[in-house]
Amino acid sequence: MKTIVPLKEVVKKGTPEATVEAVRTPGVWWVVILCVAWVVPGLVGHDPWKADEPYTFGLVNHILRTGDWVVPTLAGEPFLEKPPLFFITAAGFARLFSPLMPLHDAARLAAGFYSLVALLFAGLSGRELFGKGKGRIAALLVLGCIGLQPTAHKLITDTALFAGFSVALYGLALCSRRHLTGGFLLGTGTGMGFMAKGLLAPGLLGLIAMALPLAASEWRSRRYAVTLAVALVAAAPWFVVWPYALYLKAPHLFDEWLWVQNFGRFLGHNDLGPKNKPGFYLYTLPWYAWPALPLAIPSVVKERSWRRSGSPLLLPLTAFVVMLAVLSLSRDARGLYALPMLLPLGFLAVRGEELLNGRFARGLNSAAVVIPTVAALLLWGGWLAMTTGVPAVVSDAILRRHPHDPVVRPFLVVTALLYTVAWGVAVWRCRRIGPRFSVIWGAGMVMVWGVVMTLWLPWQDAGKSYRGVAASLVQAMSPHACISSRGLGESERAMFEYLAGIVTKRVEVGAPVGCTLHLDQLRSEPKDSPPAAGWVKVWEGRRPGSNDERFVLWRRGDIPGRSRVSAGP
Repeated sequence: MKTIVPLKEVVKKGTPEATVEAVRTPGVWWVVILCVAWVVPGLVGHDPWKADEPYTFGLVNHILRTGDWVVPTLAGEPFLEKPPLFFITAAGFARLFSPLMPLHDAARLAAGFYSLVALLFAGLSGRELFGKGKGRIAALLVLGCIGLQPTAHKLITDTALFAGFSVALYGLALCSRRHLTGGFLLGTGTGMGFMAKGLLAPGLLGLIAMALPLAASEWRSRRYAVTLAVALVAAAPWFVVWPYALYLKAPHLFDEWLWVQNFGRFLGHNDLGPKNKPGFYLYTLPWYAWPALPLAIPSVVKERSWRRSGSPLLLPLTAFVVMLAVLSLSRDARGLYALPMLLPLGFLAVRGEELLNGRFARGLNSAAVVIPTVAALLLWGGWLAMTTGVPAVVSDAILRRHPHDPVVRPFLVVTALLYTVAWGVAVWRCRRIGPRFSVIWGAGMVMVWGVVMTLWLPWQDAGKSYRGVAASLVQAMSPHACISSRGLGESERAMFEYLAGIVTKRVEVGAPVGCTLHLDQLRSEPKDSPPAAGWVKVWEGRRPGSNDERFVLWRRGDIPGRSRVSAGP
């Protein structure tokens, strides 16, 4: 720990200095260790998990097999939902580390890379806005958000988008002091966000940049205009290279990406994403952005300085308001889309924690210890019940969810134990630091995530992996047989190609129906419906414990009485 706050700032009136201990904040390396210990669990040791990881890896796998990064392709079909920055990065990690680990694990390291970049620049923004030592608190408050826990470790493009927003916001925070560097980082972060997920990042960051001069006079300056000009120059290569290459190679795919996947999704002119509900983010953020949101509210309500020029609260508050307004107007909505809002909320929470006092502060500090402790007890207790079978009612309930043979893996158990013990030590060592809540809560989230992704990793993999279904399907098929499909999702097509080499001809996109085999993916349909007369069911399978999807294989003109293979309950 490093003392950074002068003693006189914490000495109460009339209290002898000799009786007061200096407020302490966590050291840089202590925070770095926490961030790395949080990022690593969950990156390796499991197959791509439904719903987003399988199709993302399918696009990465296409780049690895063909070298084509211009047209993202999934199971033989163009997939223009997102630009290829994350896919290219993941393919690079896969080539570099696949000799040491499975291909999908090596690709998933890209998620850890972008998550660390996001935390690094979140910390730099916190330091730039609030002063020395505050960047570490900002990074821990962002890290501790509930919604970030599963997302930051997934093989999904949103981690690159999150990193892009973090870099861009740091550029805005820096521009008043170093306007050229700030402009370069603003443009680079905007370009990263664009190449990760399309026009969302340029749109949001552009509106934030334009709103700041309207909010305060300090942003209405020649230096800020130069910052924006430098940002445009820095962003130009990101905006031009891939779209131009796509346009030259396939103009019709460029039009689909621009109008259908970007404007069409936002305006709701297609059925490609989950639809927004009134007030979706208002009832999602209280849990998704915990604890940053409740700490950000006092900083806005109590701290009146944000209304004046020069306030460090003005930038994060403007960014959050713009993000919330624009995302609420979009016709598509998911909790995942709220990820960029965690950054400005985390910055506001830095000041909010400073304003905590009295009973509310004591309650939050107690919650930072109690909640992770209860979570750890439940996780360890549930795992012991699952592996020993005692009590049977608990074990059966857990295994009914993801049926598998629970085997004790010493390495995972020892690692989970180390995370648990290390958290207890951190609680003891940090009992006298100033920003106690953010540090203890962040350490608690590291511990909980570490236990979840060690003790419970085999259980999760059993229910979320398609490996068993793909292996069973291959056994029921003739080698190299032509197979059509109906209702087969993006993730399923990607995993069947990767795990079993099965590429179907989808009837939904007008593929000719002349195959001897046909695969259906059924969700809520209670009965099987053959493609046409003369088709016989030869196989049915599903992921263990899955009740919302099943797969049925049909054969044209099969011999009556042929044995059927089944996978899963």
